[in-house]
Amino acid sequence: MISYSEDTIVAISTPPGEGGIAVVRISGKSSKVIGDMIFQGKIRPSEASSHTVHFGKIIDPSSLDFVDEVLLTVMWAPNSYTAENVIEISSHGGPLVAKKILDLCLKFGARHALPGE
Repeated sequence: MISYSEDTIVAISTPPGEGGIAVVRISGKSSKVIGDMIFQGKIRPSEASSHTVHFGKIIDPSSLDFVDEVLLTVMWAPNSYTAENVIEISSHGGPLVAKKILDLCLKFGARHALPGE
């Protein structure tokens, strides 16, 4: 049986088309690295205190393309609901922006979360 316990996972956590805000959740040991790569704000996610929220923007570091202005929430292990490092990115609603953020996370090392993860 394959164990995924060391993987960093990502998923869109909000239902499609239901609201003005979409949430993309990253969970696992590479969350800080991925957050640092795609988020630009006053502080790097990896340097933020746990359970804090930060305003900034998501960019694709390989092209410097702007994706969206976001609120990024950090919850560090072991004090998160998964006991892992967790970053939640709250962006403008709609499938396009959330999918772009999801794709960036996948590009930089996360994998799609399986149902129930």
